[in-house]
Amino acid sequence: MTKSPRIPDIARVADVSTATVDRVLNQRPGVRAATVQRVLRAAVELGYVASEADVAGPSVSPPPPMRLSFLLPAGHNRFIRMLGDMVGYSQEQWAPFNVRCRIEFIASFDAHELAAALRRHGKRSDGIAVMALEHPAVREAVAELAERGVPVITLISDLSNSPRAAYIGLDNRAAGRTAGYLIGRFIGARSAKVALIAGSLSYRAHEEREAGFLHVVDEMFPQLSVVGLREGHDDAEQNYRQTRALLDQHPELGGIYNIGGASDGVARALKEAGRDQKVVFIGHGLTPDTRALLIDGSMDAVITQSPHTTLMNCVRIFTNLRDGRESSSGVENTRSQVIFRENLP
Repeated sequence: MTKSPRIPDIARVADVSTATVDRVLNQRPGVRAATVQRVLRAAVELGYVASEADVAGPSVSPPPPMRLSFLLPAGHNRFIRMLGDMVGYSQEQWAPFNVRCRIEFIASFDAHELAAALRRHGKRSDGIAVMALEHPAVREAVAELAERGVPVITLISDLSNSPRAAYIGLDNRAAGRTAGYLIGRFIGARSAKVALIAGSLSYRAHEEREAGFLHVVDEMFPQLSVVGLREGHDDAEQNYRQTRALLDQHPELGGIYNIGGASDGVARALKEAGRDQKVVFIGHGLTPDTRALLIDGSMDAVITQSPHTTLMNCVRIFTNLRDGRESSSGVENTRSQVIFRENLP
């Protein structure tokens, strides 16, 4: 800066009002400890004071870190596993936010176990991010936590009619429409049968993807016939068996949309049947295995989102709520990406 910093400059850097800055610098009560620290750091950064001690004195200590829990389904969905791994090895990135993150993998598709985990973590966490199952038991647990002042963010899959603080994930209906559009364009004008494999329709995300897919096929591709939906529970072996059954029942199958994870099981069945270069195959989540399937041509496209941005958005929302800011301040919109072999990042 070319001129001496003033209170409005500190307010701008700390993202607070000038009145808040004035209260902090004059050591008046009524400001959260985390906000006090942010204002003092901005004052030091701008050179308004030489150190925080010049204003706050030795009695001001940093607030304890915010305790955040991430509850994700256990299983073979590699994108979810990758998301969970990032929670653990990205701790240094969370340091500026003064949070401590932990991860627990919950038995997949078990709503009562997920509800119990929400209540368990609610006793020792300041915020919980969860991939929610659409079930009354889960909805009730989230409502209880909200009443106790523990904010819950839903990840990847939302929870209807619940007091969750925010949802971070794709517009899943649009994602399903994208998959249907891609399959329709890849197959072209010929008549063909297409099939869907979901992890579980207990996830609102999977239900919405199915609905979006069916709508766009009905609207734009009357030559395509959808032969039904099967559930593979994001398990490679189950997806393999489901795909083999589809190929046996419909030898001229033209396309498959894997709504959930474990696309390697679908690809293995296609390869064994010699159909991997003939059946249009669209899936979700860019991971090392789907990357390899794109390269060898057994998958045609992957619809994905950034796991790092997903986690960063969670942390930002929780800290915004803690510090009294607008919850969406600094939060990026979740953007879907369609990855082909030719544009692999």
